Parts: sequence; structure tokens; C-alpha cells
Amino acid sequence: MPKLAHEEYSRRHVRRRFRLSERDLRNWEQQALIPTSESYSFSDLIAIRTILELRKKGIRPKKIAEAVESLRRKLAGVKEPLSELRILSTGKNITVRVAGQKMDALSGQILFDFEAAELGGIKLFPGHLKGFNPLKESENWFQKGLELEETEAPLEQIVNAYQKVIELNPEAAGAMVNLGTIYYRERRFREAEQYYHAAILADSNYPLPEFNLGNLYDEQGRLTDAAAHYRRALTLNPQYADAHFNLALLSERTGDVLKAVHHWKNYLKLDRSGPWADIARRQLERLRQVTVIQPRKHPVS
Repeated sequence: MPKLAHEEYSRRHVRRRFRLSERDLRNWEQQALIPTSESYSFSDLIAIRTILELRKKGIRPKKIAEAVESLRRKLAGVKEPLSELRILSTGKNITVRVAGQKMDALSGQILFDFEAAELGGIKLFPGHLKGFNPLKESENWFQKGLELEETEAPLEQIVNAYQKVIELNPEAAGAMVNLGTIYYRERRFREAEQYYHAAILADSNYPLPEFNLGNLYDEQGRLTDAAAHYRRALTLNPQYADAHFNLALLSERTGDVLKAVHHWKNYLKLDRSGPWADIARRQLERLRQVTVIQPRKHPVS
């Protein structure tokens, strides 16, 4: 899994982004829903978004705080439920998905979905989940997703596995990238774009979603956007050979020969052998021949 971002956001930025007042932030800090700080992490932003979603459902901050404290007691390894878990509201109750099951956040009871819920099917929260670690479980589901892809399992199973990863860890950029690529291959470009952007938001230092967005926009003929994301991938990783390769091809298509030559040369510095290097050399030689300046012939006087 990629390393998680540690970008910090100022109070002013957070207030503007979520249209909050200073009083909102202070109240939530007093109730231990978010840390008291002059800046917030990406995890804090997820927590704030969760609070706002619950508030829209009519859940009061006091009840949210009670649910958070209950989850901390019931789930070992979970320190910040608002950012580590997928918390929802159904009417007056606050629920959370744990190990694929819906749990009442205050009582710790597992709630059956659909027909079972209508029958009042409720069982006590199993004791063996006391040691449940959502991040570890998220990693298990990520590996499961990779295995399903390798065995060419049905698409629905693969998608469900990666969605479980994100449900358990909302910052799982790797799963978001993989989901984006799945939808890209299915030519469902809107879903692919959404997951790639989500991955960038989750980890702003991860070059792969930038590169993949470049491919997606290139496929759609959005060449300016494609070039911008390829360059962003190179900013994050100057050794990203494939980004140089694609930028060279894109530069040729837009008629920028000098940039194409620049990127072909840089690609060959990073990859000196193999079929792609052979292509790069052929393209570079062709461009050199095209750009050779013929000597100017002066008329004989």
C-alpha cells in the first residue's frame, strides 16, 4: 500500500472548504470529535466530513460524541472512528460497518440488513471482534482484491473487495487506483476519473493516479489535461520512465518536436534496453532527421 499523505490544512482553509464557523470547530474540539489544533490532517478532514453528513441527518453533536466514545471502547485499535470507519445514520441511529456487517455505534449490536432487519433480527456484538483492527483488515481485503484480479475472478467480486478496503480505510489510495483502472478498462471513464481523483486526495504524493489520469485524458483527446497530469507524475517521481514515454508521444502529436526529443532522451536514460527502449530510439532518430537543418545555398554571382 502507498504511504499515506501527511499534508496539513489550516483552520481558515478548513472553514472555507466546509463553510464552517469558528464556533463549529471549537464545539467539536470541546466534544473531542476533532483535535484542538491550528491545523488539521487529511484524516481530520474525513472526520469533519463525517460529522457534517451526520448533522444533515439530524444527529446532534452530543450523540455523535457518545457514539465515537462507544466505538473507541468496543473496537480495539480504533482511535479515531470518524476517520477510520464508515459511519452512517439511519433515522435516529448511528451505525457503522464492521467486518462487512452493520453495527449500532452506541449499543454495539450487529444489525441484519434488508428482510432480517425488518424481522427485528439483532444479535449481540461478538466478543472476538474486540481485537478487530480496521487497517489490518483493510490490508487483507486489498490482498484479496489483488488475488481476485490475478485469477480473473468476476468483476463484481474484485470491485467489492476493493470497496471493502476503502470502507475500512478511507485513505486507501491503492484500492482507489485499482478501482479506477478497472473502470478505465471497462471504458467507464467517469467512474475511473472519480476514483483517480479520490486517490490523489487521499495521497497527494502518489504519482500513479496522476499518471493514470494522464492516460484517461489522453484516451479522451484532452491532451492539455493529459500533459498536465503526466508532468505532475514526473514532479512527484522524476524517475517515472513511462511518464516521459507518454509525454514524448503526446508532444509529437501536438507538434512540439523539441519537447518530444527531450522526453525521449530522458526515457532512454531510465530504460536503456527492451522493446520500449527500441521504440524510443527509433522515434528519437526519426525526429533528429526531421529537424536536421539543411545548409543554406547561396547563388553563384
